Amino acid sequence: MGSVIGDEGVLSIEELAKACRAEAQWVIELVAVGVLEPQGTETSRWRFRAADLTCARRVARLQRDFDASLDAAAVMLDLLDQIEQLRARLKRAGLDVDA
Repeated sequence: MGSVIGDEGVLSIEELAKACRAEAQWVIELVAVGVLEPQGTETSRWRFRAADLTCARRVARLQRDFDASLDAAAVMLDLLDQIEQLRARLKRAGLDVDA
């Protein structure tokens, strides 16, 4: 069973870690390498948005599927985001990106 969360900060570090089947330390490492940017200054008060959950789950999947280090998964995530942005620009320009 899943729950719907809005884009406002609603997940604590523990909740985000649990949703990703990970430890809180893993979430701290995601923040340290710049993959996630929580709201709040103290770790115990960090709050994460729905987009952060999606991002963290993508990193977890990249690490699992490719046995990637956190740094490698962060680079892969950045490249995937750039590809998505380029595809969106092509689509807005009226070019068929899937042809």
